[in-house]
Amino acid sequence: MLLLAGSATALATGLGAVPVFLLGERSHVLRPLLWGFAAGTMAVASVVGLLLPALDDGSFAEVGGGTAAGVAFMLGTRRFLATHDVRVGQMDGQRVRSSLLVFSVLLVHSVPEGLAIGTAYASETAGLGLYVILAIALQNIPEGTSTAIPMEAAGFGRAQQFWAAVLTSAPQPVAALIAFLAVEQVTSLLPISFGFAAGAMLALVAFELVPQALAGRRWRSALTGAAAGAALMLLLAVLLGV
Repeated sequence: MLLLAGSATALATGLGAVPVFLLGERSHVLRPLLWGFAAGTMAVASVVGLLLPALDDGSFAEVGGGTAAGVAFMLGTRRFLATHDVRVGQMDGQRVRSSLLVFSVLLVHSVPEGLAIGTAYASETAGLGLYVILAIALQNIPEGTSTAIPMEAAGFGRAQQFWAAVLTSAPQPVAALIAFLAVEQVTSLLPISFGFAAGAMLALVAFELVPQALAGRRWRSALTGAAAGAALMLLLAVLLGV
């Protein structure tokens, strides 16, 4: 049952890719807006969904150390991709590298979410497991959109966008099972792992998504997208009581 629930949250991420490839040719015109949207959703998700809960359960040193490690991970991955010939099939270049960066960071980000699912599922609090599963599934949808946006810009097909979005959340059911079986040990690691994911996401936003959104000098469109993405994640946080 727990594995099925974790798998359902992963499939929810794929739903977020659907609006991007349904835009078709309009996505080219709307790219600054879409990049801004991705930046807004990920920035708010990293703070509201990861950093604040981490600080509730862990010390500033634990969360700060995890965050610094996450920033270092993202910058190291970015540097590695920039100094190597990155190719997916016949596609290469900056947009492919951006796609892989977003994919990598969201893949890492899904691990602490899976740990949270397993920990909540093992809790004796009535309904907590279902609540956390629904919350993460709903938040995964705009994260799937964030995965698809750079892939669309790089020229990936619809199926590739959808399944890449699903794969970013593939670790969730495995991490959920591990947390369920070792809840006491995992609970102590959650603040650090949440901080790590938040640091990687914030660095991704600052060094990759924002520059991409502003590349065409259509900053008003980019800011509109960022505001919309941030507002959506804040609304979800309020509705879900995060």
